Amino acid sequence: MLEIGRDHFGSPTIEQRELLAGRAIVPLNDRAVISLTGPDRLTWLDSVTSQQLIGLRPGDSAETLLLDPNGRIEHAMRVVEDGVSLWLLVDSEQAAPLEQWLGRMKFMAQVEIADRTAEFATVAAFADGLIEPAAPNDVPLVWNDPWREIVSGGWQYASAQEHPGLHWTYREVLVERDALSSIPAERLAGTLALEALRIAAWRPRLATEGDERSIPHELDWLRSAVHLAKGCYRGQETVAKVHNLGRPPRRLVLLHLDGSDSVLPVHGDEVELDDKVVGAVTSAAMHHELGPIALALVRRNVPTDAALAVRSEGIAVAAAQGVIVPPTAGATAGVPRLPRLGGVQR
Repeated sequence: MLEIGRDHFGSPTIEQRELLAGRAIVPLNDRAVISLTGPDRLTWLDSVTSQQLIGLRPGDSAETLLLDPNGRIEHAMRVVEDGVSLWLLVDSEQAAPLEQWLGRMKFMAQVEIADRTAEFATVAAFADGLIEPAAPNDVPLVWNDPWREIVSGGWQYASAQEHPGLHWTYREVLVERDALSSIPAERLAGTLALEALRIAAWRPRLATEGDERSIPHELDWLRSAVHLAKGCYRGQETVAKVHNLGRPPRRLVLLHLDGSDSVLPVHGDEVELDDKVVGAVTSAAMHHELGPIALALVRRNVPTDAALAVRSEGIAVAAAQGVIVPPTAGATAGVPRLPRLGGVQR
């Protein structure tokens, strides 16, 4: 029986190359699957989450976020429509609370909610054809990640001349659980390889980059998961206010790490500037070309050219900052601030 979700099946570096070449897949054991069935499935989920879902056709993919009233991210959903059901691919720890919340919010909507994780497993790949997708309603259940480009109604804060997401051909395939045992061993790659490629693509994931304070702007998640012109939904006021008038308090950065001490940071390791804590690592990996890299959330006002360090295992690991979300993110409306009452206007 195949042991899914392993860190690696040999060399993570080789596995990264095999993934990018479309010759390997990653079985994932930390994913869950929820289906929404019924005539109101698209309009209802559209009304409570951040992305425009009305109009999805069979086979279409999308990404949407469930926010709290203050605009903080509670759940992230990878969405596939098959003409009969809307499939939500989520991280395992989100499944039960998300299903419960959706059930409470259904009211009179004609929607049936079901956890389908026992029936379907999730496999990650960068090309089609390596495994047969499940198709319970005659439409292959393949989620194509929209991160490759700015979606309609979205926004990108990153100003890189060539965004690394352009080369991110990632997809998640739902397969019958029995099909896992038939995957040839030579086609398998581990989660370490996948994490390295995800970090290099600046691709946020709620389970790692998110916390109880996260808003989409900090992670440049307006790029793929938020429609700025759709109707009202919970948390929309904060999304619009920060984007048009404010600044996100933190920003996602890519860290190029000094590998001379052979220390790879872990989630939560502190990021320092002049011995003061200014952020924390969210993900780290050894990339087959870039070497040791990490994603981190730092304070918005940390200078983009600052020499940073990551405190890991008692060692200060030097880190060069790659700007993903710039300090100038937000305030796109360009409305000048009014002076405070009694203040002096300069």
